[in-house]
Amino acid sequence: MERAEAYGFWAAMSGAFLLSCLLFAAVSRRQRGPYMDEVFHVPQAQAYCHGRFLQWDPMITTLPGLYLLSVGVVKPAAWLLGWTGSVVCSVGMLRFINLLFSAGNFYLLYLLLYKIHQKNKAVSGFQRILSALTLAMFPTLYFFTFLYYTDPGSVFFTLFSYLMCLYGNHKTSALLGFCGFMFRQTNIVWTVFCAGNVVAEKLNEAWKIEVQKKTDEKISSRKGSFSDLTRILQFLVQYLLSPKNLITLTALTWPYIILVSLFFVFVFINGGIVVGDRSSHEACLHFPQLFYFLSFTVFFSFPHLLTPTKIRKFLLSWRKHPVQYSLITVISLFLIWKFTYVHKYLLADNRHYTFYVWRKVFQRHELVKYLLVPFYIFAGWSFADTLKSKSIFWILMYFVCLLAVTVPQKLLEFRYFILPFLIYRLNIPFLSLYRQLLELAFYILINAVAFYLFLNRTFQWENSDEVQRFMW
Repeated sequence: MERAEAYGFWAAMSGAFLLSCLLFAAVSRRQRGPYMDEVFHVPQAQAYCHGRFLQWDPMITTLPGLYLLSVGVVKPAAWLLGWTGSVVCSVGMLRFINLLFSAGNFYLLYLLLYKIHQKNKAVSGFQRILSALTLAMFPTLYFFTFLYYTDPGSVFFTLFSYLMCLYGNHKTSALLGFCGFMFRQTNIVWTVFCAGNVVAEKLNEAWKIEVQKKTDEKISSRKGSFSDLTRILQFLVQYLLSPKNLITLTALTWPYIILVSLFFVFVFINGGIVVGDRSSHEACLHFPQLFYFLSFTVFFSFPHLLTPTKIRKFLLSWRKHPVQYSLITVISLFLIWKFTYVHKYLLADNRHYTFYVWRKVFQRHELVKYLLVPFYIFAGWSFADTLKSKSIFWILMYFVCLLAVTVPQKLLEFRYFILPFLIYRLNIPFLSLYRQLLELAFYILINAVAFYLFLNRTFQWENSDEVQRFMW
């Protein structure tokens, strides 16, 4: 990092942290007590603060990583500063943990952008800083900086694990992946993703050698035709069936293999991936979740995905390959018909934006969910098009992880899309400076609206005296 870029980065990070502190104070004044899932998280953390480590709220579905880390930070800080009494593990103090995680996420996002795109000399330091700031302000993640939720910490340890993986520190990466798993069990998928990065790199090296051997055949690891994909899949099967190759890959990824093995042991002993209340978190094959994620990504990355040029290219592609697109359309319609699930929370909880998306869009008419298929296909094509700079093996590995982290979820919840979105955004090419500024302005506008609604547009339910607020 050059000196000017370093000064610029620390100025941006300090300014963002100061703004977050001011917003944190506003949220803490308006909502002093626990809100939504905080009514479970805060008392649990306070029990740990008082040394009651065997106490557990059965309504909590995640492992105690957030509470253990909170105690590990708050208790020493309180001892050093001489704090006593209820202030030590108060709601505000516990929420402040996520403010620290938010600053850490900013730093990790910058380091990841620097590492992933280090070969692209056309990207300036200012663009890297601007992109890191934009992703740090990503609305769905940024909102939970100010509440005591698991999301900021979950993202922090997952991004940290990914960074260490890219630098080849796989034992450290697996250890950080374990920390991420302790915040949210589904983060084990991103441990697999880190191992997949290593495997994809070796596969790409072997594939290039294979291509050189067949110079008479025009094969490329970055082509998108179905014939090339078939050849690549055949190569993939042959490579992975080789004992020598398997031994090599095992030697490279053994820290991740151990962690994934421990995960399966946990699932066997626990009787499932969810701890605590399982009645509202049942796994199912909810394939339309992939379509919802693609729509979510188009919305939040419209400067990348929703451009006139991409629309023209998509229409041209449709005209060139009508049979393939017709088949994709039929499959999509079938998946929506047979595998659409509506969680009871989605229909009942009017505090979440997903409630209004579902009511205003999908509940307007039974056919709406089918009429959106052309948009889903465009979103998927545009999504894949922005990843064409990555190797086909990386794309296949990411897609498998994306399916694993989204499809089993019955509830449509935007928070589940945070990590797959960030991993995607980190790996696509940089935009022009104008489009980067447009994206940042868009995020700031969404955040401003979200916090205005949360702080000022309160309401009450008929059967409750508690103040209700809108949130992601």
